[in-house]
Amino acid sequence: MANILIVEDEKAMQDIIVEYMRKGGHTCFTADDGIDALVVLKSSSMDLMILDIMMPHLDGLSVCKVAREMSNMPIIMLTAKSEEEDKLKGYEYGADDYMTKPFSPKVLLAKTNALLRRSTVVPVETISVGKIMLHPNSHKVYLDGQEVILTHKEYELLLFFMANPGQVFSREQLLNRVWGYDFEGTTRTVDTHIKTLRQKLRDEGRHIVTLIRSGYKLEVRV
Repeated sequence: MANILIVEDEKAMQDIIVEYMRKGGHTCFTADDGIDALVVLKSSSMDLMILDIMMPHLDGLSVCKVAREMSNMPIIMLTAKSEEEDKLKGYEYGADDYMTKPFSPKVLLAKTNALLRRSTVVPVETISVGKIMLHPNSHKVYLDGQEVILTHKEYELLLFFMANPGQVFSREQLLNRVWGYDFEGTTRTVDTHIKTLRQKLRDEGRHIVTLIRSGYKLEVRV
């Protein structure tokens, strides 16, 4: 169904993840460290990456940051750390979801399939707001004619806002609608992604309006 890169230095854990992904019908590629992962990414097209943070030679956060410059594929981070700040750093670097060890391989497969479904469901029309032009069929976003490179979740968030202009959404609603009901993160994840999305949209980021105690909305401003 999909090409999945599994980056995990613990061989036993890597084998378990590969087993469950293959049971789900996916083709698996593996890397034992961050450097190997980048080699695979440069030579093969991946649909999703499962990425451990603590690895030799090059850590997962560094891999995630470089991978985001190459692709908008979904990325699931794996880590033994459970602190909120560590998770937020992963999201800032472009991760789409997060699982803390020990975890259920069945849940990991379910998250993988959910991310793959959301990344392949695309409407046909082109959507524009101000100088922002979004092309759902190609997953590309242009700002005043210049392509803007977004992470997978930044793209999904912008698509959701642009498909629902003027509607106010709470942080909890955005988590459920964009990240999914099984997402383990907190509402700060929404704030972090909106902050980086606004930065990438530069002046046009003004269209994403913060409503105190209410949430966010996309406002079409002249």
